[in-house]
Amino acid sequence: MRNTFGTLFTLTTFGESHGAAVGGIVDGMPSGVTVNIDDIQHELNRRKPGQSNLTTSRCEADQVELLSGVFDGRTTGTPIGFLVRNTDQNSADYESIREVFRPSHADYTYQIKYGVRDYRGGGRASARITLSRIVAGALAKCVLRSEGISIKAYTSQVGEIKVDEDYRKFNLASAELNAVRCPDELKAQEMEQLIKRVKAEGDTVGGVITCVIKGCPIGLGEPEFGKLHAQLGHAMLSINAAKGFEYGTGFEGCIKRGSQQNDSFVPGVANNISTLTNRSGGIQGGISNGEDIYFRVAFKPVATILTTQNTVNKDGRPVSVNPKGRHDPCVLPRAVPIVEAMAAMTLLDALLALKSEQF
Repeated sequence: MRNTFGTLFTLTTFGESHGAAVGGIVDGMPSGVTVNIDDIQHELNRRKPGQSNLTTSRCEADQVELLSGVFDGRTTGTPIGFLVRNTDQNSADYESIREVFRPSHADYTYQIKYGVRDYRGGGRASARITLSRIVAGALAKCVLRSEGISIKAYTSQVGEIKVDEDYRKFNLASAELNAVRCPDELKAQEMEQLIKRVKAEGDTVGGVITCVIKGCPIGLGEPEFGKLHAQLGHAMLSINAAKGFEYGTGFEGCIKRGSQQNDSFVPGVANNISTLTNRSGGIQGGISNGEDIYFRVAFKPVATILTTQNTVNKDGRPVSVNPKGRHDPCVLPRAVPIVEAMAAMTLLDALLALKSEQF
């Protein structure tokens, strides 16, 4: 089982949803970087359950414990070990599905691949494991901020409700002012009402998260098999419930003519060159070109719905299942910081690679 992400900046994760703790080891973190544990905790709080009536009611403090690699508030350059203890598991809720394969879950594939699985809350396949990514992403952000790079994600669509695709029309910081994490206040209200309605019906709904990266230097990414957009796509599609990735104008741009899609080069500031438009999404030839990088990640509806469904048990016999437990009716609000974290880790990994080439 591959549990490590990255090449130069790496994260190895461990833990299960209902185990004692979830954690990880970050390696490749530059030394001397100032780390404020409150900043890491802030990122975890954006992802943690129970933060609003739109999310699961599971109540976890998600308090991070740094075990190594940070001394007197600065990184030492050695591996950073951390963990977050689980304190609010209701494992009894999952006894009824011990030998049942829930529709669209990882139950069946894990059982066949490994011959054993932790059925409590999805075990290793649970989205709870993503909190390790949040910690590593927060550490990566510390380095990126010092390089003038910022990352901001937001909910741009829930169900059929979506905001204008031009992120430049919004104050992206305002996304944190509502429970949906959408920068369009009116659309946010509509999204919230939809999620509440779906939750009341015992159902779930999916949507899209948009991410914008500013201040990225020219040259991140490798030709052929290390293209920056491929690295970002790999990172995003590793997130639970992610079903699609596109950058720049994406699929919509594929129906345009070349004359409508091309980004013309123009003189920029400080003797640099820039592009008149940015339909390429800040990446050309797999390499960052200095413009804003923007992409979208599609998330499916949560697989656990609180209504009866038909399935089979481990013997292949038809059964019905009506899952218990506490689950999100929509992953989007809590997935926003996860998207940012994965983008941060990907960019730092690429930035370290670029710096190593320059020596």
